[in-house]
Amino acid sequence: MAGSILLANIEVPGIQGFGVYRAHGGYQAVEKALRSMTPADVSAEVTRSGLRGRGGAGFPTGLKWSFLDKRSDKPRYLVCNADESEPGTFKDRYLMQHIPHRLIEGLIISAYALGAGTCYIYIRGEFKYLVGILEKAILEAHRNGFLGSDILGSGFSLNIFVHPGAGAYICGEETALLESLEGKRGNPRIKPPFPAFKGLYGCPTVVNNVETLASVGPIINMGGEAYARLGKGKSTGTKLISACGNINKPGVYEIEMGLPVEEFIYGDRYCGGIRNGKYLKAVIPGGSSVPILPADLILSTAKGEPRLMTYESLAEGDFATGSMLGSGGFIAFDEDACIVRNTWNLTRFYRHESCGQCSPCREGTAWMEKILYRIEHGGGTLKDIDLLVRIARNIEGNTICPLGDAAAWPVASAIRHFRQEFEEHVTDPGKCRNQRTN
Repeated sequence: MAGSILLANIEVPGIQGFGVYRAHGGYQAVEKALRSMTPADVSAEVTRSGLRGRGGAGFPTGLKWSFLDKRSDKPRYLVCNADESEPGTFKDRYLMQHIPHRLIEGLIISAYALGAGTCYIYIRGEFKYLVGILEKAILEAHRNGFLGSDILGSGFSLNIFVHPGAGAYICGEETALLESLEGKRGNPRIKPPFPAFKGLYGCPTVVNNVETLASVGPIINMGGEAYARLGKGKSTGTKLISACGNINKPGVYEIEMGLPVEEFIYGDRYCGGIRNGKYLKAVIPGGSSVPILPADLILSTAKGEPRLMTYESLAEGDFATGSMLGSGGFIAFDEDACIVRNTWNLTRFYRHESCGQCSPCREGTAWMEKILYRIEHGGGTLKDIDLLVRIARNIEGNTICPLGDAAAWPVASAIRHFRQEFEEHVTDPGKCRNQRTN
């Protein structure tokens, strides 16, 4: 297995500051890119690396960059999506807090490749403590000649600005983020046009998340082909995973793609097994928006092979047999966890965070929350379970942005895999181990 790439040296005292980061090889990738590579060379290395977007969709980064409108005479923008707010996901904030210059370095190289002279880091409003950390890192980079005009005498100039949002989950969707960045209400835009042609202020724009951009520096240092040799198949390199739930060692882990899920859950190097010696019941492998999987399906594929931590393995088949790696928010549930209660809790979140622009999402999330509350608190009927499935089906694929899907998939998959538990909440409300409150 590969050693740490993104989290390398993160435990070194003072690595948050420019001097220590620089002493441990920081900004060497910027020097290499600006002094010996063209923007096209940098883009080619990222393409060769096979790096895929680490924010959830897993779209090839080099391909996304290639869509940028190169014929436009308008300014180009690079926007860093640091609006990490998927329940169960906390890797980006960990990276920004402990080694912010890794992100700044990646931004400089990426902006150089894209021909962008201005970069915005759009950060979740609740992360106020991170704003000062990032702004300090940006100032240090300026003072040391890695930001501003004519960086390292290359003729390339760049300014980076930190822009806090107001705490809306919907602004993690890239077009809603751009609307918010322009000072508008954070409602998703209808596409096309796509941001690559008409993004921030109507100009060509690339939006990538924190982990994706932070990976660019290491790729330039080691070379795209070397990075691509890590991982498995089309899932190359390493990935940060936020692990939480009923495990012995919650935290942020950097894994090489292709690690068996069972090793991640039970290995001492990672989660260390299920807390208190309990049995694993289910896992949400990629943040709250992806389908939940029972233990047998998260540990092995439909063919009986070990399930791997890759985009392909976790999405094998349809949602009846697979899920998604998503944003890497790995949530484990033990044998005592109430699936109904947890599904209701997630639905409360999506109802609250729906922007209300699309009626299937606005009305559907509220309806699902109401029904799940009824089932969880002993007032549901068996017909309610089928009604939830129909509502989820009518939301999925019928909204402008993916929030509708994110709300529908957890409900549909929970009922698909744990229908008996939903039925027991109706026929024998007292059987649930969790104490009902509120």
